[in-house]
Amino acid sequence: MHGWLQWLQGPVFWAALCFAVLGLARRLGLAVAQIRGALARAGDRRVGYRAVWRGTVRWLSPAAPLGARPLFGATSALFHLGVIVAPLFLAGHIALIRDAVGLAWPALPNAAATALALAAVVAAVALVIERLASRATRSLSGFQEYALPLVVALPLVTGLLVMHPAWNPAPYEPMLLLHAATADLLLVLVPVTKLSHVALFPVTQLATELAWHFAPDAGAKVGLALGREGEPI
Repeated sequence: MHGWLQWLQGPVFWAALCFAVLGLARRLGLAVAQIRGALARAGDRRVGYRAVWRGTVRWLSPAAPLGARPLFGATSALFHLGVIVAPLFLAGHIALIRDAVGLAWPALPNAAATALALAAVVAAVALVIERLASRATRSLSGFQEYALPLVVALPLVTGLLVMHPAWNPAPYEPMLLLHAATADLLLVLVPVTKLSHVALFPVTQLATELAWHFAPDAGAKVGLALGREGEPI
């Protein structure tokens, strides 16, 4: 079992990490190319870049999701905070990175990391329940919207059980193996699912703005597609 663990924490992890980074770079590059193409075809090329920038910064604020649905927004903010901060600032993870590449940074106390991870797990389940309970979000949700929060929570759950053997109903090494496997799986899923928004988010506001800058012949093409060529739309 030790050999399997070394394999998952070594070659598999680095392969998954490279796949995630390169995949996200590809997705971001394609998005930027599509945005440039949309701008080149637009009839009105005046873009309020300051407003786009302000909108992006505003949505990066932890308070941004509160809006019209404060419960869902607060749950989402808590989920993202725990998912990002707990793994990055866990002492054990930092030690692994230091041993591998020589980089290190201050770690959170284990109690704080545990609290954040627990909060993220609870928030993941709450996000799924809240999405199911709302007719508006339920009508817009597909498989990924329900599955991904739970998949993201898997490395947190297994990590908590590894950190706290008293909570762990299974032997330590199999749970550590499962933790490494779920973390590697998550890295592979990031660029090929909606989790890719971690890289695409900075260009989302700009893409939304350009969506309203139609090409000069857009109206005629819409009319043709609707079978109403020559009629006002």
